[in-house]
Amino acid sequence: MSVAPKARFNPATQYRRSMIAKIHVAKKQMQIDDDDYRQMLFDATGKTSSADCSDDQLARVIAVLKSKGFAALPVKNTSRAADHPVAMKARAMWISLYHLGVVHNSSEKALEAFARTQLKVAKLQWADQTQGYKLIEALKAMAERGGWPQKLEAHVTRQAAPVVLVKRLCEAILLKLKAKQLAAQDWTLEDAAHRLCGEQPIGIFDAFKIEQWNRLARNLGQILREQG
Repeated sequence: MSVAPKARFNPATQYRRSMIAKIHVAKKQMQIDDDDYRQMLFDATGKTSSADCSDDQLARVIAVLKSKGFAALPVKNTSRAADHPVAMKARAMWISLYHLGVVHNSSEKALEAFARTQLKVAKLQWADQTQGYKLIEALKAMAERGGWPQKLEAHVTRQAAPVVLVKRLCEAILLKLKAKQLAAQDWTLEDAAHRLCGEQPIGIFDAFKIEQWNRLARNLGQILREQG
């Protein structure tokens, strides 16, 4: 038995629903009874139900309501960063690419703009999760071009993968620091961590956790941006 494809978010449909909702809010707020409401609709559009109105007719009804004193209450800002798994992974990579100097704007707005070009969707929050790999693969390709290897060896476990990748990120940033003569050519990553970022000397990495690696990437990236 075939399964119908999952319906995608339609911004035009959402906008229409918001207009109908606004009309009903106005009806309640202005205490318009049903008969007067239907008469007003008919006078403005020739229809007696908002569901039968076109988008232009709905806009006409809202204009009539405003002329009669309706004032929509301020809408709270409910916009929030996308929080599904694809978005969270993409955001982490986007910020890492910023530390690497590949991305020059780490903001959510910049990530959203990039996601639109990859996924053809107005908001990352509305992305089809089955298509999210396109965004992640595009970010991985940018990382590879920037000198940050993404392919993991077979023996690297899923639990260890995040630490391995962020350590590679730090190593890639160090190479760029050396190229700009901001770090000595013979420095190891531990040398750079100690001399540039104030981390404890030799042996620190054995106990490093993901949060510490992320902090090192952020600090090295800041030096690369500010002094490079």
